[in-house]
Amino acid sequence: MVIGLGADGRGDDAAGLEVVRRLRGSLPRSVAVVESAADPAQIVEAWTGARLAVVVDAVSSGAAPGTVHRDPGVPGGASWRGSSHSFGLADAVALGRALGRMPARLLVIGIEGGDFAIGAPITPPVMSAIAALAQELTLEFRQTCR
Repeated sequence: MVIGLGADGRGDDAAGLEVVRRLRGSLPRSVAVVESAADPAQIVEAWTGARLAVVVDAVSSGAAPGTVHRDPGVPGGASWRGSSHSFGLADAVALGRALGRMPARLLVIGIEGGDFAIGAPITPPVMSAIAALAQELTLEFRQTCR
């Protein structure tokens, strides 16, 4: 499954949502695609029982906007808490662990944002990263889920 996190209308914070919107309809039917505003309970419910959960979110680590970070580990650093969400992926991981409802494998992909202002559009470097990542994930899932 692929879960895109974010908030429309907050500039680059919508990156995860835009990635999954591009994936919808292009992945094998066995791959669920979910949009979330980063509600930890919704995320845990979505990934419960999944063999693999790929979570895409915008991050703010100080890297150049549009940089794609692949972290096969668990988010916990400040960059994974750097979006505009009150709660987020780190909270979902903590909740999932507490409830024993983590996916078998979690892959976190962050797209470095540059502008998270209310009403801002997604910036060009982030739009480029969204397009490239969506294409890459489509190819990976098509090859893996044959």
